Amino acid sequence: MAARFLIVGNGAAGLAAAESIRRRDPQGEVIILTEEPHAFYSRPGLAYFLTGAIPEKQLFSRPESDYRQLGITRIVARVESLDPAGHALRLHDGRSLPYDRLLLATGARAVRPDLPGIDLQGVVTLDNLDDARRIVALARRARRAVVVGGGITALELAEGLNARGVETHYLLRRDRYWGNVLEPDESALVEAQLAEAGIRLHRQADVTRLLGRSDRLAAVELASGSKIECQIFAVAIGIRPRLRLALQAGLATDRGILVDEHMRTSAADIFAAGDVAEVLDPQTGARHLDSLWWAALEAGSLAGENMAGGSVRQHRPPPFNVTSLGGLTTTILGCVGQAGVEDDLVSIARGDSEIWRQAADGMAVECTQAHNRLRLMLAENTIAGAVVLGDQTLSRPLQALIRQRVDITPIRPRLLAEPAGAPAVLLDFWKEWSAARAAQP
Repeated sequence: MAARFLIVGNGAAGLAAAESIRRRDPQGEVIILTEEPHAFYSRPGLAYFLTGAIPEKQLFSRPESDYRQLGITRIVARVESLDPAGHALRLHDGRSLPYDRLLLATGARAVRPDLPGIDLQGVVTLDNLDDARRIVALARRARRAVVVGGGITALELAEGLNARGVETHYLLRRDRYWGNVLEPDESALVEAQLAEAGIRLHRQADVTRLLGRSDRLAAVELASGSKIECQIFAVAIGIRPRLRLALQAGLATDRGILVDEHMRTSAADIFAAGDVAEVLDPQTGARHLDSLWWAALEAGSLAGENMAGGSVRQHRPPPFNVTSLGGLTTTILGCVGQAGVEDDLVSIARGDSEIWRQAADGMAVECTQAHNRLRLMLAENTIAGAVVLGDQTLSRPLQALIRQRVDITPIRPRLLAEPAGAPAVLLDFWKEWSAARAAQP
């Protein structure tokens, strides 16, 4: 009999797993269970939808016809419980679905602060497309919005609301933006861009309660005693993996669902991938949470391969993301963190990796020109991490050099001695390395 594969979650990890299963097993039954009624869409694209840069239809890269062509069944349903011993899921309507292999790709949920008034109408987070639609609808009649949080999602919210004509106030709990990842000069560059766009920044600002009128948000009150009248309060203080099913089923968890290098959980025939999985780094033995689109795609694909009979081990490359911070295209790779510096997040953010927050052992090389900035974290003979703000000429070369752990001993002294010339030195080195690699048999 054909094997039955169940996948809970229709995000990047879930769909990548379904496609990987189908490539290896053309006959197996593949079913995706999702609470969202939509076909697959780009979660990173929601930022561009909020600003109005793209229409909603451009978010969808997988129409319903793609599911049919791949032989994948998509069921809109809530999974109520998981029975590992019985190899079955129970749905909200009472149906029981047996499985041979199961993937939990349930993602993560935005954290809401424990504040009086947090349930008032007008309080929003950005987890999914429906959230983005709700924010767009609120922005049509809102005069003022307050955004709290650090990381990428907070800026997506602030820039999206500002672009839609809403007076936007961005509250930083500390004295600068994203202190655990960015250096002071980098934070300042982003903050200057936000201010230039008309977003009003408030430093060392803590919200103590939300004030309402007829169940609708009317203002936020700060620890200083001041109030900001607003109709939208947007929260991006971090996300937490959706662990309800895993906990109910008795799977091994910590901050996320614990998986091995094959993406297997502690239960037979159950795998996990994406934001919900706490992934083992086989090189260090440490476990990390990621909320990166490419990482979810890779983990989902690997999980699907192994669900369909493969035995592929995870090779965990240094994490990276290319995003927009204050209108500046930004690449973040590897270990770039500021050890011991607090930021505005209570947990990992969307589009973030815990690896970024780790400080690299070695030397920092910095080069600043106008609105462009490059920071390299040099280990003994490799580049451990990098931040590229503005001009992205070096984004692709640095991704290759860092992910391949290329030996930079020949150019390391020049990088340290002449930081201003680092971009040209790196570009020439990358071209020579690429040519030599291409010439290998």
